[in-house]
Amino acid sequence: MSFRPALILASVLAVWSATASAETIKIGVTPGPHAQILEAVKPIAAKQGLDIQLIEFSDYVVPNAALDAGEIQANSFQNQPYLDNQKADRGYKIESVGLTVNFPIGVYSKKHKAFADIPEGGKVSIPNDPTNGGRVLLLLRDKGVIKLKDGVGFKPTVLEITENPKKLKFIEVDAAQAPRALDDVDAAAINTNYATQAGLDPVKDPILREDPKGPYVNLIAVRTADKDKPWVKILVDSYHTPEVKEFVLTKFKGAVLPSW
Repeated sequence: MSFRPALILASVLAVWSATASAETIKIGVTPGPHAQILEAVKPIAAKQGLDIQLIEFSDYVVPNAALDAGEIQANSFQNQPYLDNQKADRGYKIESVGLTVNFPIGVYSKKHKAFADIPEGGKVSIPNDPTNGGRVLLLLRDKGVIKLKDGVGFKPTVLEITENPKKLKFIEVDAAQAPRALDDVDAAAINTNYATQAGLDPVKDPILREDPKGPYVNLIAVRTADKDKPWVKILVDSYHTPEVKEFVLTKFKGAVLPSW
């Protein structure tokens, strides 16, 4: 049997080259749908030489700090108003490179079957960050529950409530703790990822639900210095595929909606 060293060497070099060219990035996500969707993205990106490692964060504050510090290369957990607020407050040099999915926020209750059943002076918990708390107040305004000052934008606070006929008491809690508040309040506004973790159905269970259209579509963020790097395009293109869209629609059955 004759050996052909040149061919063997070429094959070894080709394998080594393919391995060496594979780029690894760390993406910060919150547990639940964001992590699950990116697990579906991973094999698609891998075919284009991009190895994705997911780092899960249990809150909405740390992922941007970790990204800005260079501990991760991207994150997928937030919407544009939230990102804008974080950049204004903390000076982060990060930005959106692509839209992902929308999670219409819901108001849930263990005590009442309809929001109208909440008694005067009832307690309603809302997220304590300006963006998610604000979107709940906008939802309640749009449903005629409260009135807000004109021109409040996307981040109204409880201080900007001008009419509150039922004298509802708004309790601000960390978004991740919202499901735990359900036992202590008449109703709790809960982000979809935390609702699904708590075993709630974001389509059937809310007594109020946000219109899925609007500014709250989630996004992939990277450092401004990285936005034109080749791996960014691979990441976004891998996310925006028919396979991932089908996964979202099948897996979450309307609780999470693709933006592409």
